[in-house]
Amino acid sequence: MRVFVSLAAAGSLLALAACSPPVPDSAAGVGVDGDPFAARPAQGTTINGDPLIPAPQVVGAPLVMPTDQSSATSVAAAGASVGTGSNADIARETAAALSAAQANSGQAPLEASPDNPAPQIVGGNPRLSDENSFDAVSSRQTIESDAERLKRQRAQYQVVEPTALPTVSAGNRDPNIVQYALSTSNPPGNRIFSRTGINLKARSSRNCAGYASPELAQVAFLEAGGPKRDRYALDPDGDGYACGWDPSPYRLVLREDS
Repeated sequence: MRVFVSLAAAGSLLALAACSPPVPDSAAGVGVDGDPFAARPAQGTTINGDPLIPAPQVVGAPLVMPTDQSSATSVAAAGASVGTGSNADIARETAAALSAAQANSGQAPLEASPDNPAPQIVGGNPRLSDENSFDAVSSRQTIESDAERLKRQRAQYQVVEPTALPTVSAGNRDPNIVQYALSTSNPPGNRIFSRTGINLKARSSRNCAGYASPELAQVAFLEAGGPKRDRYALDPDGDGYACGWDPSPYRLVLREDS
């Protein structure tokens, strides 16, 4: 009876073990051969396995630099038919560059080498001067011809004497503010001329805003009868200077020169 109960219990345990799911190995892939406690391999031992980062795949044919126009054309065609990518683009650009260079110069490119013969000078080119060649000049010129040419040049030589500067009438030129600044001595703000009117400062601010600089306002002020008359209220304080124009810099230059 006891033997039968023991056998039944053992069968139940085996059934439960068969139905239970497998426990994953959390240490799989760690260490060598999946064993985290395995000893380190000896130096020089080859370890087989997949790399962590896959090797890049090369697409297209390798680039070969052409040496002439026909090779560049063939490389471009091969790059377009075999693969796509940067190699094919570089081949097409190289062929286009060689074609453009040949079209611009009109001659095939020449490889630089010390064995190449010296270039031949094209004769009869009017753009090339041979004045430094004694043989070429002596065949065209002589001492007598040089003397005759110098004689003709001396006969054509003329001396131009300086003349007086042309005069300009006062009515045909703008007032000279430099000359006016040097003819005055009162500082800005010192009243010299009387001014009458209503709202002179307001009119002056409005009218002075129409000039790009105080110099231009001073010229217009003098043209309109200034400094005695102030038709456009450009000099409300009566110092003879319109829109804040200052004659001091011109006077300073005169003193430094003297």
